[in-house]
Amino acid sequence: MKFRRILNNNKGQVTVIINTSFSEDTNLVKEFVMNEQCPFIESQNEGGLQRFEWFFDETNKTGTLIEIFESPDAFEQLANKVIGTPVNLKFGELFTIDKMTILGEVTDNLKEKLQAMDPTIKHYVGGIS
Repeated sequence: MKFRRILNNNKGQVTVIINTSFSEDTNLVKEFVMNEQCPFIESQNEGGLQRFEWFFDETNKTGTLIEIFESPDAFEQLANKVIGTPVNLKFGELFTIDKMTILGEVTDNLKEKLQAMDPTIKHYVGGIS
């Protein structure tokens, strides 16, 4: 069976990949993610966040958070709601951000707010799906 490839058009989607490390007990970190962070993020989401998923390497105490937003504006709106909140501050206490990569466009205002995390921003070129 032959699959037909379709040229992928940029619909403005933004993917954020945050590679982290942590020193706390893995179960404590998982409990925070599942019982505090995820419910909080969901309560703040107005529909622009399409994915918010964690992946852990428990042996090396590292994690990767993947967030996918429908647009740069959706990314900025959610970021503005969560930056500086108690849940966000606890995230900063539990995790060290090793690398942040943003795939897609970012508003100038959000670039300024994220500057301290030194994100790598990569702009869309093209592809197939």
